[in-house]
Amino acid sequence: MKTWVEKARRPEVVGGIGGFAGLFDATALKDYRRPLLATSADGVGTKVQIAQRMDKHDTIGFDLVGMLVDDLVVCGAEPLFMTDYIACGKVVPERIAQIVKGIAEACAESGTALLGGETAEHPGLLGPEEYDMAGSTTGVVEADALLGRDLVRPGDAVVAMASSGLHSNGYSLVRHVFFGLAGWSLDRQVDELGSTLGEALLTPTRLYTLPSLALARAGGVHAMSHITGGGLAANLERVVPESVSVRVDRATWSPDPIFDLVAQLGEVERPALEQALNVGVGMVALVEPDAADAAVRLLQEHGIDAWVAGEVAEAGVHGPGGSVTVVGEHA
Repeated sequence: MKTWVEKARRPEVVGGIGGFAGLFDATALKDYRRPLLATSADGVGTKVQIAQRMDKHDTIGFDLVGMLVDDLVVCGAEPLFMTDYIACGKVVPERIAQIVKGIAEACAESGTALLGGETAEHPGLLGPEEYDMAGSTTGVVEADALLGRDLVRPGDAVVAMASSGLHSNGYSLVRHVFFGLAGWSLDRQVDELGSTLGEALLTPTRLYTLPSLALARAGGVHAMSHITGGGLAANLERVVPESVSVRVDRATWSPDPIFDLVAQLGEVERPALEQALNVGVGMVALVEPDAADAAVRLLQEHGIDAWVAGEVAEAGVHGPGGSVTVVGEHA
């Protein structure tokens, strides 16, 4: 575990793991004119049950880190460090090491230091093979570089970034559909997915951190939204001011087959599906119209499939002020 944590280190980290608290040298913030600290906390929900049933624990950390650091990035903040908390029925060192390995790899990919954490044993509350995990992260953004709803204007373009699959939301629905209704097993080979069901369900959350930071620093970005629980419309509305309305066109992308399977097998209507799952879009940026094409190119250069999915207009054009309307049929 110490080997992996060492790979998720930044120059500002003081000391190593094993103490009662992690230390981060804050003198780096002196280079900022007015640094704003950003923080978030989250977990991975019931996706942990898939990792436990498959006895594969080295990818679930990507889901935890993704849920944390990409909530910071939407305001333009660079993640600095995170800490994790793992509660289990019984400490199995090899399993904990695999969990931390995934967390550390994701931290390294997102430029975040894994500063420390806690592993707690809860016998009687959790079974010997069960665990849950959560974390918190802290980042920094220059005050005059802060992104958010106050910058959004009519004419802005909606730039969508593809998800890697289900990410880490809606797994109570997903488990109910595949296991409860369809009766499928995790080792079932699913032609539409090109993998077993378990492999598809355990696909790690995509990390948008460094590409999104590069996009923000390139200029022309007004706001970003991390598409997690609640879906595309609800999360995008969190960064839409009352002065505008937003239209997103489904015809601009084709969701991964996993979303169609959930809808068909569970007879899940579109509104419920789009409220529970990301349906193919994991992050959205609202950018100046003249910067949209460059934004798409930059994201694609960073390995993120991106496209213009809609537009921002004055309130009343696409709906009431502060609203997001999703129209059309998927390509």
